[in-house]
Amino acid sequence: MATKAKPVPSELPNLKKQLKEGTLGRLYVFHGEEAYLRDYYLGQMKQKLIPAGMEAFNYHVINEREFDLKKLAQTIDCLPMMSQRTMIVVNDHDLFKGDKEGLTALLKELPDYVCLVFVYDLIAYKADARTKLAGVLKEKGCVVAFNRQKQGDLIDWIARRFKALDHDIGTEDAKYLIFLCGDLMHTLISEIGKIGAYASHRRVTRQDIDAVATPQLDAVVFQMTDAIAAGNFDQAASVLGDLYHMQEAPIKLLAMLGKQLRQLYTARLALEQKKSSRYLVELWGMRSAYPAERLMQSARRFSLGWCRRAVIRCGQVDLAMKSTGADGEALLTGLLMELAVKKGA
Repeated sequence: MATKAKPVPSELPNLKKQLKEGTLGRLYVFHGEEAYLRDYYLGQMKQKLIPAGMEAFNYHVINEREFDLKKLAQTIDCLPMMSQRTMIVVNDHDLFKGDKEGLTALLKELPDYVCLVFVYDLIAYKADARTKLAGVLKEKGCVVAFNRQKQGDLIDWIARRFKALDHDIGTEDAKYLIFLCGDLMHTLISEIGKIGAYASHRRVTRQDIDAVATPQLDAVVFQMTDAIAAGNFDQAASVLGDLYHMQEAPIKLLAMLGKQLRQLYTARLALEQKKSSRYLVELWGMRSAYPAERLMQSARRFSLGWCRRAVIRCGQVDLAMKSTGADGEALLTGLLMELAVKKGA
């Protein structure tokens, strides 16, 4: 059984406390998927440390392509001007590659006026705990993991963002927005802006969301199977046609459909065995119960035999698409027609 990966421990609560108390340290490592939160706290640190108008003298950014230890050392040696601190942001430099000994020595002796932040954006943070450098980071620094937010926290944040736009949103519609667009805040913030501008009433509705939000691929594929479940092949074909128009590769769409059908099959099995949506959450490592609940609702409209055959046929079409050189769009469209015709079987 698949297990849900535990999030990397984060020093985010400690960072919040330091910002509140004005006790920011000298060394930080920022990493994780939630870029919106990362950029927000970088901005908060900059605002706390650097007087307005003095950024050119006291705020320094070093990108990986221009990084070397000599440049970093020179930047660290730059004394603050009309400020108590300087702030240095190093983007996408892998701390555990290159001259680790030289970097370790440099980080050990950071002056009190420096706040140095290593930001991992395009690369993953992988610490080597066996090195002296890892020991220095633990002793002198603060490693902050900006993980995806829990559903409850995310719903509260969505409500606050809509409130700032003079709109309200219900809990279920906020869950639907997360399901449709994903749970990363930097994606959701742009969707909230579009929906807020479109909605004509104070209360945001699901119709407002569907009208302007850009769904993630998982959600679109779910819409296809929902249309099949409702016996609406025209709608399912329309969704597939839109995906073709967006130039999504048939093999990629088939992979997504295959995953959706496997999840649907496990949901149908859960219903047969009188298990709850919690079983699906644990089985598939879902971050919230909402997609599992939707799967359970959808599975009630399919027979166990149909779900089993759908998974098998998807695997057979996948093999044909990869081995015969046949037209991928024709194979995928044919599979969709077959699934729609035999839905009730």
